[in-house]
Amino acid sequence: MTDALQRLQTIPAPELRAESRINGTSERVRVADSTFDVVWSANEPAALVVHDSPFAGRRSVPLVEIFTAKEQRARTSQAYFRSAVGARMRVTAVTYDEDATARRTLVSQCDADTGLEAVTVISQPWGVSTVRAQTRLRNSGISPVVVTAVTSLSFGFGVSESDLDDVKLAVADSEWLAEDRWSEIPLRAVLPGVSLGFHDQDGRGHYGLSSHGAWSSGEHVPCGILTADDGRALAWQIETSAGWHIDISQARDGGVLSLLGPTDLENHFAHRIAPGEIFDAVPVSIAFSRDGRDGAVGALTAYRRWLRRDQNTSSLPIVYNDFMNTLMGQPTTEQLLPLVAAAAEAGAEVFCIDAGWFAEPEIGDWWATVGEWQEATTRFTAGLKQVTDEILARGMQVGLWLEPEVVGADSPAANALPNEAFFWRHDQRVMEHRRYHLDFRHPAARAHMDEVVDRIVADYGVSYIKLDYNINPGAGTERDATAAGDGLLGHTRAFRDWLIDVQRRHPGLLLENCSSGAMRADYSLLEVTHQQSTSDQQDFRLYPPIAASAPVSILPEQCANWAYPAVGMTEEETVFTLVTGLSGRLYLSGFLHELTDEQRVLVADAVQLHKQLRPALVTAVPFWPLGLPSWESDTIALGLRTDAGDLLFVWDRHPDARTVTIPRVTGTAAQLFPAVPAPAPTVTTEGLQLQTPAGTVARVLRIVAS
Repeated sequence: MTDALQRLQTIPAPELRAESRINGTSERVRVADSTFDVVWSANEPAALVVHDSPFAGRRSVPLVEIFTAKEQRARTSQAYFRSAVGARMRVTAVTYDEDATARRTLVSQCDADTGLEAVTVISQPWGVSTVRAQTRLRNSGISPVVVTAVTSLSFGFGVSESDLDDVKLAVADSEWLAEDRWSEIPLRAVLPGVSLGFHDQDGRGHYGLSSHGAWSSGEHVPCGILTADDGRALAWQIETSAGWHIDISQARDGGVLSLLGPTDLENHFAHRIAPGEIFDAVPVSIAFSRDGRDGAVGALTAYRRWLRRDQNTSSLPIVYNDFMNTLMGQPTTEQLLPLVAAAAEAGAEVFCIDAGWFAEPEIGDWWATVGEWQEATTRFTAGLKQVTDEILARGMQVGLWLEPEVVGADSPAANALPNEAFFWRHDQRVMEHRRYHLDFRHPAARAHMDEVVDRIVADYGVSYIKLDYNINPGAGTERDATAAGDGLLGHTRAFRDWLIDVQRRHPGLLLENCSSGAMRADYSLLEVTHQQSTSDQQDFRLYPPIAASAPVSILPEQCANWAYPAVGMTEEETVFTLVTGLSGRLYLSGFLHELTDEQRVLVADAVQLHKQLRPALVTAVPFWPLGLPSWESDTIALGLRTDAGDLLFVWDRHPDARTVTIPRVTGTAAQLFPAVPAPAPTVTTEGLQLQTPAGTVARVLRIVAS
């Protein structure tokens, strides 16, 4: 049960205030203080609109579309629009609840033919032009209904075909080592103008973007942006670690944005709702701004902070991790102790021992043996506790790597746990890369990992866990599910609940979300974890477009960007990798004890600067003065607006010395890192002018308004 739905269910009826009398006439209610309205009539289902913008929201687009095994669309198309059930939905009640943080409007609808009731909770934080939609379906009929897709939110944009001509679409491709590759294209490149008015029909085509399998951001990021030429913009995110689908289509009266969780066609999803039973669609959120792409992302940024309002953001510790370009999953006492000393000297506050601490060195490729999470007896001369005690003695917190959802095929745990505790397809246990996948809906799976977490906290003083996820097991599991995608959705919800319970049992425990880098970076998990590893990219020259783009979909204070200085790097290359780390949460790695004296000074300066800047991260708003970077961009810039001025992180990958210009920058520029500017940046009528020497160059600047 989602939080908002659970909260509203427990409010006594007199406290759920009636928002509007259902009297058969056209109705409109304000969702919150400024932006969104719900509209409906006796002959139309509810729709979500922006109350004073003809571009954003349209009453001809139902709030909720429902597709079943029996009934798909009322009119043929490839889009998730005009569903037969959705078209028949009629509003039966509108109520609301509010507190100090948000107002929640509850829209109840019913389809008389199927008996399906849809209760949508629309939450809008005060002062934030973003809403979150959560829909619960209840079968009040007499026959089971098999749901194959539900739009968590459908939303119109534009009021005519021609309104789509000047709209840009921004979406992001993603893959291992190359996450968050955003592109901005004309919407007409994927939805061509076809003269629908001439044909007197709505379109039948669509543009779709889907996840596949269990990596929710492994192919595409579950976010997007639509921007009109006049600056009106919509941005959205889908909040699930299971399957999802973004669908954009067109009608004679404008465009349609449909946001869905798992679907039958794209994600092998179906869910049977028996009479009296319920199904919760995945939460989604949508933001509106009149300040273009960056304004819409800013609204989503504020919403994400509201979503995480119960998380403690007063401590954003600097983490050193022994993996990246360092021990690479083969730690030993002899290798770790010098790293511990160097990390403490540099100013790190958490030392995380990454993968391999559980595997005997002679195994070599140990992936198929994971699952018991007991320390290897021959890796550590006096036991792992000697190393963790040294970490604590050096004034740092202890971190440890786990991959809680997998059990290696050669692990004793693979036979000790019951078959029902694993993913199953077609009566066979699912294996990927010689590993089985645990199903956290089963109590044995949760109990197994409860014991592991409780043990490492008690035995080693662990207060930071890096949670990794390195397999993609396919569509999901068919055990206790209508279809495989249904089982995957159930597992991911149970896993999220387990994370919440772990933190309840161990207050103060910090959790890093990782999945072969950022292959599962979504706000179902990021709402309840503390930071996100943004990539596994080991080439420092390729990391900047990932780091600069990550704040589109991840809060700046959660973007853990790796910096891994190495003794073979030049001074400018060392600065380059450290600037990447400084652009979010500084995430250190590398053989720090081998660095030259000059490099150690740079690392110490970067750590000190990050400690000065990090309090502002929790309110910083990202912007992109050069636009969202392409993978091949020579010059990349990320801005963070703070109360003390704008921070600019600039990378130049061009091989030649030159002058880099950042347009529309006004005020006074000061270089923060490296500490000695050569030469100093200047601001002219053309913008910020930065002289860069040959080779890879990066700088951290602060711009203060005149």
